[in-house]
Amino acid sequence: MLKKENAENLMQKIVSLAKRRGLVFPSSEIYGGFGAVYDYGSYGVELVNNIKSTWWKAMVQKNENIVGLDSSIFMHPKIWEASGHVSGFSDPLAECKECHFRARVDHILEEIEVFADEKMNEEEINKLLVENKKKVKCPKCGKSNFSEAKKFNLLVQSNLGNFTGDWNENPSYLRGETCQGIYVNFKNVLDSTRAKIPFGIAQIGKAFRNEITARQFIFRKREFEQMEMQMFVHPEKALEVYESWRERRWQYYLDLGIKKENLKWHKHENLVFYAKAAWDIEYKFPFGFKELEGIHARGDYDLTQHSKFSGKDLSYQDPKTNEKYTPNVVETSVGVDRIFLAILTESYTEEKLKDGSERVVMKFPKKLAPIKVAVFPLLKNKPELVIKAKEIFAKLSDQYMCEFDDNGNIGKRYRRQDEIGTPYCVTVDFNSLEDGNVTVRDRNTMKQERISIKDLDKFLEKKFF
Repeated sequence: MLKKENAENLMQKIVSLAKRRGLVFPSSEIYGGFGAVYDYGSYGVELVNNIKSTWWKAMVQKNENIVGLDSSIFMHPKIWEASGHVSGFSDPLAECKECHFRARVDHILEEIEVFADEKMNEEEINKLLVENKKKVKCPKCGKSNFSEAKKFNLLVQSNLGNFTGDWNENPSYLRGETCQGIYVNFKNVLDSTRAKIPFGIAQIGKAFRNEITARQFIFRKREFEQMEMQMFVHPEKALEVYESWRERRWQYYLDLGIKKENLKWHKHENLVFYAKAAWDIEYKFPFGFKELEGIHARGDYDLTQHSKFSGKDLSYQDPKTNEKYTPNVVETSVGVDRIFLAILTESYTEEKLKDGSERVVMKFPKKLAPIKVAVFPLLKNKPELVIKAKEIFAKLSDQYMCEFDDNGNIGKRYRRQDEIGTPYCVTVDFNSLEDGNVTVRDRNTMKQERISIKDLDKFLEKKFF
């Protein structure tokens, strides 16, 4: 693990670059920001879209028995009662008596390597807090003087459809997770697609949690995006299917370009009562190994709960054997923001060059790079170069996300594209007008080679596909 000061330094560099190069902005910054909420800039949104499309291809496009869904952010309030979120979806908070800062107790205990299990009640959490009261420091003022911990619900309430002004009487919620939309559409998908067990439903969508404290940049946000797949299986096949998805999801990150040494498994030892198994894939972020994706064998709890609360039969009848049962669920769940931060961490590279200078380069996997090809005219004040460069841009942009850049000297443009993570830069010079060749520079190696304009398509196709 990185030393604390080195980890903080790396994190600061990543955050700084993310803002400087239009990857991530603090939300509402001109108004002083809004805690734990961020906006993706022009390059960030491209990276996000590439992450989502890569996941969708792996989960839906390449699986004949998995279909997609886009359920609503607002759902019937009873759904959150059935799922247990209304009564049990909470975090333990304590208030610093010196500065009145509210902190999550599990987080401040974690800082001194004391870990509070998520199933602990208030009494058990407070016992840990008392036992370690001299060691526990307030993140804001540094004092060790906390109130007793109390649990606060994380669901974000809304007044949607409520015109009385009393939100607490009949509250509605912004969804706390996307999977509930999958469970309540199980029967709709079953009836409309004629799917047969085993089959899965995948979804990418926003979720909201009333996090009290902002932590670790985009790792923990109040508004975030999940990519989840729920596989509905026969109870006797659940663990077999579960293990196969563990293997597949691990391999997904290796195929994405993440180094094996930066990944590890974490087993959940104290399972919730309905779960059969639960493992997390953790990534080595600058602040240490933390959860990237969860793979869970959830039993039949979800469909059983929604059957009970809705009064609708969500069981499945096998068309061949006529066996009737409530399917078990195998879940894979990952946050877009966490993959985004993992890719930033994995790609951030500082290099010292032969001439003694240094460069920062984002070595994004090519399929994830926000901009695939940058096109330059050697000089912006030479119309013939600009016209030819724009012709090449127009042609390449049919296939790739490209950027036209004529601002500054070539060296500065290369450095800018390095920090954006662009794999290839194409430069049009005066010789290009004579011999029809352009200079193509490779981001990783900085090697330059002359390629015929008419062969650019084939050249790049070999590099990207």
